[in-house]
Amino acid sequence: MTPRPLRIGITCYPSVGGSGILASALGEELAARGHEVHFISYERPFRLPAEAPRLHFHPVAINAYELFRYPDYTLPLSVKMAEVARDCALDVLHVHYAVPHATAAILARSMLPPERQPRVVTTLHGTDTTLLGRDAGYGPAIRHALMCSDAVTAVSGWLRDETHRLLAVDRSIDVIHNFFTPKAPRRSREAVRQELGLQDEAMIVHLSNLRPVKRIDLLLDAVARVRPREGFKLVILAGGDFSPYIEHVRRLGLGDRVVVRKNVIEVEDYLQAADLGLFTSESESFCLSVLEAMFFACPSVSTAVGGIPEVVVNGESGLLVPAGDADGLARSLETLLADPGRRETMGRAAQVRARERFSADAIVPLYEALYRRVVG
Repeated sequence: MTPRPLRIGITCYPSVGGSGILASALGEELAARGHEVHFISYERPFRLPAEAPRLHFHPVAINAYELFRYPDYTLPLSVKMAEVARDCALDVLHVHYAVPHATAAILARSMLPPERQPRVVTTLHGTDTTLLGRDAGYGPAIRHALMCSDAVTAVSGWLRDETHRLLAVDRSIDVIHNFFTPKAPRRSREAVRQELGLQDEAMIVHLSNLRPVKRIDLLLDAVARVRPREGFKLVILAGGDFSPYIEHVRRLGLGDRVVVRKNVIEVEDYLQAADLGLFTSESESFCLSVLEAMFFACPSVSTAVGGIPEVVVNGESGLLVPAGDADGLARSLETLLADPGRRETMGRAAQVRARERFSADAIVPLYEALYRRVVG
C-alpha cells in the first residue's frame, strides 16, 4: 500500500545562504514527489519558484510596535506556524536553523490541541550551534528547543559532534547531508566566458553570502599570490555586500583579475564555465558551494574545516589546505592551473562523488523516511 502524501511546513531564512538554499530545494523536491509543502517566513526564499504545484508560501507580518525596542519576529512566526498547521492540517513543521525557528515551532505546537499538533523536525546548519550555541544568551534556549523537537538533523557528522559538545544535547541527531539539483544552464559556456571578459584564462569561482566566516580577505590574499597572475580570473558570485573589499582588491593590484556578480540566482550558468572553485572559510558545517561546483566537474581548493572533508576527498575530488594558509591555497591553485589534465581528472571524480553521494535521489528519501518515522 502506497503511503499517503505528507503535509509539510518549512521555515528557513529566505536570504542568500546555504540553509535557505537547501530548504528551498528540499521543498521543491518534496512537492515534486507528491507532498504538500507550505513555506512560512517573512519573505519568499530567493530560490523558491513563484508558482509550482503543491508548493505554497505563507508570509509572516512583522509589526514595529513602539513598546518594543526591536521588532519581534519569533512570536509572529509562531502564530503563523500555528495558523498554517491548523488550517492546512500539517503533519510536520520542518525548521531550518535553530534560532529562532525551532523555538517558534515548539511554541506554535503548544498552541494547538494535542490531536492537531504537527511533529517538529529541526535541522542544524552551522552557526546556530558553532556561534550562537556558545552564547549564554542563546545556548540554553537552543538546547531546550532541540530537546523538545521530535527529531533533530545536522548537515554533517562534524556538526552533529559539535552540537553534542557545545550544547550538551543528550539525544540522537541524524546526519543528513546537503544535496544539490543542478538546473540546465540558460547560456552556453562560451557566452558566459565572453560576458566575463575571459579569453584563454582559467576561471576560478567563489560563491557565498560573504559573511566574515567566509574569509573573503584570505580569498583575495591567496589569489594575489598566484603566479602567473595573467593565467586566471576570479569570479565572485556575491550573495552579500562586496563593497568593504573593493579597497582590498585595489591594494592587492587585482582590479583586472576580479569580477563580481551580485545576487545570482542562476548559478549554473557560471558554474558550467568555471575551471576551479576556491573556498577559504574558517568554519563550515558542510559548504554547499563546494558541492554545487562538484556537480559541474569543477574541483575546488578549500580550507579543511568543519564538514568540508566529508564532501571533498583530498587529492581525489579536490585539494584541502589548513585554515588560514594563504600560501598553501595559492600553491594548490597553481598546481591545478598548471596541470589541466589533473584538473579534469579531479573534476570528473568530484562530479561522480556528487551524483552518487549528494544528489536529491540520495538525500530526499532520507528526509521522507524521517518524517514518516516521527509521524508514526
